[in-house]
Amino acid sequence: MLFNDVLASLPTIDHLSALELLDGEQIVARIENKPGQAGSMRVYHALYQEFGAINTVAAAKGVRLYAEYSADAIAFPNKHPNIDRLLTLATAGQPFAVRLIAAG
Repeated sequence: MLFNDVLASLPTIDHLSALELLDGEQIVARIENKPGQAGSMRVYHALYQEFGAINTVAAAKGVRLYAEYSADAIAFPNKHPNIDRLLTLATAGQPFAVRLIAAG
C-alpha cells in the first residue's frame, strides 16, 4: 500500500490546526495542518487516537503507515524528521504525550 492510500484510510484532521508532541510539559515537536505537514499530522493524529500517546508500539505502526517514505527515511537520515522521530522511538525512547490544537 502506498502512502497516499494509507492517508485516504485515516481519520480527517479538518477540525485541527496543529498537533504538539510533549515530553512532560516541554514541546518536542509541532506538526501543523498545512501543506507539507498535513500528511504527517494525519498519521500522528491517527496513532494518538489508537494508542493515546506516541509510544514504541505506536511508533512502529507509524513507520509502517508511512509506507514507501519509511525506506527513504532509513536510506537518508534527517530527510524526513517526522519519520526519523518514529524510527528512533520504535526501538527505544521516551513516549510522547500529544496536545491537539483546534482549528480556530
